[in-house]
Amino acid sequence: MERVDVAIVGGGPAGTCAAERAAAHGAETVLFEQGVPREDRDGLGPDSTDAAGMLDYWIDIMDFDYREIPDEVVHRELEATEFVGPSTSVTMTTTGMDASYPKFGYTFHRARMDDWLHERAADAGADLRVGTGVKDLETDLRASSEKGPTHTLTLSDGDQLEAQYVVLADGPQRRITLDALDQFTAPARSVSDYLSPPEANHIAYQEYREFPPELFAEFEDSLKFWWGYMPGETAYPWVFPNDGTVARVGLTMPIGMELEDVANPGAYKLLRPDDDTLPSGSEYIRRLLELEYGDEYDIETDIPVVEDRGKSKGTETYPISSTRPIDSPVGANIAVAGGAMGTTSAFHEGGYHVAVRSGKIAGRLAATDSLEHYNDVWKRAIGDEILRNVSFADIVKEYEPVDWDWAFGVVNEMQGDATGDSLIERGYSAGLDASKILLQYKKRKYRYRNGGYVQLTEDEYFY
Repeated sequence: MERVDVAIVGGGPAGTCAAERAAAHGAETVLFEQGVPREDRDGLGPDSTDAAGMLDYWIDIMDFDYREIPDEVVHRELEATEFVGPSTSVTMTTTGMDASYPKFGYTFHRARMDDWLHERAADAGADLRVGTGVKDLETDLRASSEKGPTHTLTLSDGDQLEAQYVVLADGPQRRITLDALDQFTAPARSVSDYLSPPEANHIAYQEYREFPPELFAEFEDSLKFWWGYMPGETAYPWVFPNDGTVARVGLTMPIGMELEDVANPGAYKLLRPDDDTLPSGSEYIRRLLELEYGDEYDIETDIPVVEDRGKSKGTETYPISSTRPIDSPVGANIAVAGGAMGTTSAFHEGGYHVAVRSGKIAGRLAATDSLEHYNDVWKRAIGDEILRNVSFADIVKEYEPVDWDWAFGVVNEMQGDATGDSLIERGYSAGLDASKILLQYKKRKYRYRNGGYVQLTEDEYFY
């Protein structure tokens, strides 16, 4: 049987960065990625889906010098984000975070970014086996190895491989992660109870559309979100500018939500009185475009779908793991990284940056026989970001359209004319409503302090 030091399941940003770091630190490293096609990629690759964009400080969280990232990866440099409510909007031209990148951020070509990370891993000496998936993983806790437990991976071609350490980076679908971790939690409770409850996960859908140049110019350097237009916790549509005059128009919504679950359907601009069910993703997008641009443009003729983009015919559908993250069973020589561990947030539609950083940490620690420190190290590196996302998601969990208008009005007051302070600092002098938001935020941050945002802790695993 083939034996390696580090085996990595999944070839997305977390997996490839784990492979690069492990190989760079001298470990014999192999990465398995089942591989899927995309309209805009030659050959197979990870299950890439174009992300919203990259904010300035996210590049620092990834632990990259922004000048390293190839020019062909970046679509558009961004100057702002616009949040549109039913009758109030707010534009933010700064993230309020210290960052080395000189702009607000950028949109990027996800497949090219993934391919660049693959090149880095291969150059470091990792063995990347794209087109070979993993069917099963079994851990031998009684292994005689002086480095602790070992693992047997059964591959999609029937072969088996033994590894000293495993990094699970198979994304929010977690085809291997759930069963692999259940070895250490069942029969008391399945890991899927933490990571895959329908009420805390979302589905996203987006279309690549060509816009008339004069219309594209209205948002060519900004991300645009509509809040309070469709029902559901952290459910919202968006428009993100890409290259040329192509933009991605999409949305995120809870899995399994029904029209009967909506308390006040008439309050949402993208619902109609004659709806028998909630609209599909494509119907939501058509309604949004009609609402925003239908008076001047024929949507299907003037803003058509670009079919040579994305996963399939100019469209993409993908899951978002919007749960709180879990610790890894490091005592079993296993680290879980990226979306597989629950670090993707539906609140800001992004997890690429934390996937990259957690993957880098997992790969380095596995290669240096230091994986027992993984849970502590990733919290120090990305814990503040997760704490912010979890806290804000809690605050807006029950928001309805009128609440979004109120909140955006408050943010406008908080921004005021000040330029030197962070938004949080300005809030202390912006009146009672601003103080209310800040108090809610501080309470939730306090609730999740010291890693309290983790919903399955290391000491809950059985070895």
